[in-house]
Amino acid sequence: MNAPQRRPSSDPLLNPPPDQPDGDPVADESSTKNSSSEGGGAALEGVSAVAPQHAAALLAELKREMNRLQREIRLAIQAQLGRMAGQSLGSIEANRELARSIQEMLDAHGLRVRCTHCGNPAILRVSPRSGAAAGVFVFDHTIDGRRTFHGGRIQMPEIRLVAKPARKPRGEKKAG
Repeated sequence: MNAPQRRPSSDPLLNPPPDQPDGDPVADESSTKNSSSEGGGAALEGVSAVAPQHAAALLAELKREMNRLQREIRLAIQAQLGRMAGQSLGSIEANRELARSIQEMLDAHGLRVRCTHCGNPAILRVSPRSGAAAGVFVFDHTIDGRRTFHGGRIQMPEIRLVAKPARKPRGEKKAG
């Protein structure tokens, strides 16, 4: 009556992939109850173990699905931002707020804009420039350890998105 309940048979952990020869990726309960005494680690009584190759297949499938979803998000954001290319909001404050909002959204999704000059991942910013009352859109990024600004157009440039690069370790010296 108080026996541990098993997962329903629709659970993907209990349904092996078609290429699984023995059919059941879950080890029997007798192998999990006392495996700690055999030096196999601290297994919990009544807890099923998943075969390593099945777990790896599930994680690979999850990774493919995550990549597909991230690509869809990237393309959707890029399409919407593409509609703003060639636009300006008329003031430096409004353009800066636009660039800040775009960067905040991209950062939340692990994305950066692609610099139209060199192709490196960058942050879109708006800088003051004489003769441009609403400022200019620039790509802020680091090349060879040096902060660089490319661009300088008064209208929003065409936006292409790329993955945000990994941060460099704190102790790593800059080139130069």
